[in-house]
Amino acid sequence: MADAATTPPSSTARLDSLTSWHADWSGLRVAVLGLGVTGFAVADTLTELGAKVLVLAPDADDDRARILEVIGAELLRHPLDSVPDGLVGFAPELVVASPGFHPDHPVLEWAGETGTPVWGDIELAWRVRDKVNAAEWILVTGTNGKTTTVQLTSTFLAANGLRAAPCGNIGVPVLDAVRDPSGFDVLVVELSSYQLHHLPTTGPGALHPWASVCLNVADDHLDWHGSAEAYRSAKGTVYANTKVACVYNRGDDATEQMVRDADVEEGARAIGFGLDVPGPSDFGVVEGILCDRAFLDERQSSALEIVTVGELEPRGLAAPHVVANILAASALARSFGVPVGVIHDALGDFRLDAHRIETVAVAGGIRWIDDSKATNPHAAEASLRAFGQVVWIVGGLLKGVDADALVAAHAPRLRAAIVIGVDRAQLVAAFARHAPALPVFEVAADDTERVMPEAVALAAAVAGEGDTVLLAPAAASMDQFADYADRGRRFHDAVIAQLGGEADGDPAPQEPPREG
Repeated sequence: MADAATTPPSSTARLDSLTSWHADWSGLRVAVLGLGVTGFAVADTLTELGAKVLVLAPDADDDRARILEVIGAELLRHPLDSVPDGLVGFAPELVVASPGFHPDHPVLEWAGETGTPVWGDIELAWRVRDKVNAAEWILVTGTNGKTTTVQLTSTFLAANGLRAAPCGNIGVPVLDAVRDPSGFDVLVVELSSYQLHHLPTTGPGALHPWASVCLNVADDHLDWHGSAEAYRSAKGTVYANTKVACVYNRGDDATEQMVRDADVEEGARAIGFGLDVPGPSDFGVVEGILCDRAFLDERQSSALEIVTVGELEPRGLAAPHVVANILAASALARSFGVPVGVIHDALGDFRLDAHRIETVAVAGGIRWIDDSKATNPHAAEASLRAFGQVVWIVGGLLKGVDADALVAAHAPRLRAAIVIGVDRAQLVAAFARHAPALPVFEVAADDTERVMPEAVALAAAVAGEGDTVLLAPAAASMDQFADYADRGRRFHDAVIAQLGGEADGDPAPQEPPREG
């Protein structure tokens, strides 16, 4: 947050008063950074509130640019590698930054130097959450599993008759959910570390969620945050001011410490989840049964059965990391009064998003799995642990993260590695250090059209009966693909082309993932 001490007192007082849709936002000069899905929602909201809005973007979708003109916002196209004169002349009273803007971005540094407060879209949404009705918020963050947990939690709440909206980093801006004329009882909000970075924990813009969870923490986005400590600090913000339940991962000490360090509302409980036997006030697994020992009076001696791992297996939900997500989502839903029977029944129809440990095909005893959504080593590790002998397609944009530990830990289960992406050299060197006898093949193609066909052909040449060919890149996709979904679709197409229709059975089609 920018230092408000240098902001004129009148401006500070006005911003402090803006804690309702029905407050007086008219004429407030706001600069909005970015015109993606989030930036557009911010600009649209602020113009509806009567603010004077200047949108800054290095490029802009033509349709959004035309709509900005219609709604009365001004667009300044600028490379943003420096502070535009148009921004200085606009003299904003507030800057609202889209999540992707790095903390040391020139415009954000300028805002700090001039004492111009910086909000994110989440703080703005919290302040105007009462447009229709002030829904309760449930917050979900973590290095991995956020989207699945948000979808599960929303599914459980909706199955109990509540109007629940999955939103935030899952792809639907929170501001769109807040402004939906139908209104909601609960918003289940996926928060990235970028969004959490801008959130205050005190004052008029601080969130007070019903429940919150940090699912896990592993090094990621270090190029954005600057250090592992800064990344973890941002994640820990999710627990601030929680009213009812702080859900944490018993297998991840960092998340428990975040709860210990958080200032929460009186009466908020710490609820652990894990794949082991749960203690009182925990969720866990006992002899293949997912259990709740938190939300029942007899929790010292009893537990409530949610579902069995055996029931989850045919639905593709039995991988350990997915079971952990189910436990976390169950804890969040139970905090809102959803019965375990409702959760059990809702799981009967739940399916994972596409590109999340999705079976593309099974042919000749070889299973082809698309986990393109494994965009960091922590996610790839969870995927690798779910399978036996693996031909691993790995690589992309590593985002400053060291993959040595991942390679060393899983080398024994690998039949071969197929390395793709711009950071290939780092991965090839890691395999040479930790698995020198492992066959490692590089896909040197720069043409996006050739990457997956070449990777799949190499995998097909080395995979044997009983193997899994696993696309779990442990890296971002933007070096060679539009996004992880594009990478996954191209893998899917390449597998089907390679097999020539010889798959033993095609999996049921899944809905495309929401982009975050």
